[in-house]
Amino acid sequence: MFKYFGMNIEEFRDYCLSKNQVTESFPFDEETLVFKVAGKMFALVGLENHPATVSLKCDPEKALELREEYDEITPAYHMNKMHWNSVIIDDNLSHKLISELIDDSYNLVVKGLTKKQQKDLGFEN
Repeated sequence: MFKYFGMNIEEFRDYCLSKNQVTESFPFDEETLVFKVAGKMFALVGLENHPATVSLKCDPEKALELREEYDEITPAYHMNKMHWNSVIIDDNLSHKLISELIDDSYNLVVKGLTKKQQKDLGFEN
């Protein structure tokens, strides 16, 4: 029996948009959906990619560990490969792991905001 592990694009989008102060747009082209918090990117998805693949920000050390552990996680194409991973989301990775990777990316961006920006956006200090 087939067991579905991954996350489809709609689930990915819904999860990203459920986070505080997130916006979505197509700033580069009509196929690349970008999710931002306070105007800063934390997730990108190429809608034409099959299998579904997203780019997520990641701590550099953790990025390397994830790439070694999972075939579905590689350095992100057209991004700073030290800080961004490409993740195949509709394959063998668990829904829980994908959600954690989204959370990590979002939290890295929020952490990089000034205290004033964080407060203005309603984030707890």
